[in-house]
Amino acid sequence: MADVMVMKEIEDTALRLGLDLSTLDLDSVRLPPGENCGIVSDDDEVYQEDNLEFESGFGNIIVVDNLPVVPKEKFEKLEGVVRKIYSQIGVIKEDGLWMPVDPETDKTLGYCFIEYNTPQEAELAKEKTHGYKLDRAHIFCVSMFDDFDRFMKVPNEWAPPETKPYAPGENLQHWLTDAKARDQFVIRAGSDTEVLWNDARHLKPDPVYKRAFWTESFVQWSPLGTYLATVHRQGAAVWGGSSSFNRLMRYAHPQVKLIDFSPGEKYLVTYSSNEPSNPRDANRVVINIFDVRTGKVMRDFKGSADDFAVGGAGGVTGVSWPVFKWSGGRDDKYFARMGKNVLSVYETETFSLVDKKSLKVENIMDFCWSPTDPIIALFVPEMGGGNQPARVSLIQVPSKEELRQKNLFSVSDCKIYWQSNGDYLAVNVERYTKTKKSTYTGFELFRIKERDIPIEVLELENKNDKIIAFAWEPKGHRFVVIHGDNPKPDVSIYSMRTGQNSRVSKLTTLKGKQANALFWSPAGRYIVLAGLKGFNGQLEFYNVDELETMATAEHFMATDIEWDPTG
Repeated sequence: MADVMVMKEIEDTALRLGLDLSTLDLDSVRLPPGENCGIVSDDDEVYQEDNLEFESGFGNIIVVDNLPVVPKEKFEKLEGVVRKIYSQIGVIKEDGLWMPVDPETDKTLGYCFIEYNTPQEAELAKEKTHGYKLDRAHIFCVSMFDDFDRFMKVPNEWAPPETKPYAPGENLQHWLTDAKARDQFVIRAGSDTEVLWNDARHLKPDPVYKRAFWTESFVQWSPLGTYLATVHRQGAAVWGGSSSFNRLMRYAHPQVKLIDFSPGEKYLVTYSSNEPSNPRDANRVVINIFDVRTGKVMRDFKGSADDFAVGGAGGVTGVSWPVFKWSGGRDDKYFARMGKNVLSVYETETFSLVDKKSLKVENIMDFCWSPTDPIIALFVPEMGGGNQPARVSLIQVPSKEELRQKNLFSVSDCKIYWQSNGDYLAVNVERYTKTKKSTYTGFELFRIKERDIPIEVLELENKNDKIIAFAWEPKGHRFVVIHGDNPKPDVSIYSMRTGQNSRVSKLTTLKGKQANALFWSPAGRYIVLAGLKGFNGQLEFYNVDELETMATAEHFMATDIEWDPTG
């Protein structure tokens, strides 16, 4: 009947508009994509009525074993206890807790199944409650439901693993033998990723390797250039070789967002973050540390984004990155992270905390490793309204012995700069004046390799000058400071040794330079005084040995500068 009514309305409208319906092909009429003209489709009605859910594996179910075996009258009480423990971790689905009962005895069987909204919550529940002590006789044993399939497939008879014949691998440092001493660089455009030789003598770089859809998000070189890492939805992979980049290893980590290599390229740190099912909760973070060569997970860290929000330079969704800082040198022996009032230092032999405990440092604000030795410099700000001074400490690892400490008063800010050989440490200290209305700056200079680590104080001639940039000479004893007010600050050059004297001395001050950033050549001796961004890209090439300008140039609105590794 309804169909007849609708058809009559269509005929009346056609008559009014002077249309002949017999000439129209109604089946050929198509609505624009996403437009329904206010008419709900039959399919939508079905979805709304049934609110259909589609099963996708059992990754969100856990099995909790070693529960008390109880009769029917205590069943409700036990279920209440279990629900209370597990609902703190995530949202349990409706009818998502099932405790099987023995039909002969009417008692529970000592285990239960719990179904969460997401696999992440199930994994967190397993991690947090495996080994949970309900009482002396009942310690929870928690497994993922999906693991049972795997356990059942273990054969009863042991068979020796298959030995594979040795196949020599490619030389991953082959690019270092290039006759022209060129470097490789990677570039991504559209769906293509391309590795090329950089040759300044030719206008066009030489291609090495090109591949379409090589990554779904980004690529990253390892610190020594041995590997090129690619990032995908399922995890990361590393590639290398002389001319054809072969995949050397995969690292499974779903939804990986960030990666970081250890300085010696032995380990790869991967990071992912998942939205919680309860919007009030923080994002769930998973960090894995893989052995680069074997692909084995050496250690994982899981928690909320708040647990990883301290320290690190960059970041994503409230997490600082990199979360871990690695000790200096290429042996990758230690790594550390800062927490609230603690510094956790791990060693890579067992991937556990050094001395099995974190170092308690009240109010720790920043730390960094010496580039060459297992020494940590850490900064603690003032506390108790200035009654407890700020301090910089040098800590030796693994002994955790304090090698040197310097108390600092009236501190508003502090920055730590290591020299590349770990010979010197500069601490740039910004202090309040007595009135607390303004600040002035000075430097504390530590001579790390000398007996008892002597400290010198360096103050600028005009103490009120603002420090704009600071940079140590690589492998050298000199440093450069840009100080003063924009738009034309001064540039001062200092040396930590002059002749036989091992006191800091000023070599020269260059007045009124259009510079706000410093870039030493990797080989030392030469430095670029750069005016980046708002300073219109003024570049001055300066010879620090001869204390003279070699050349000036301009790259309008330049934002970044990078020396090639040879200098």
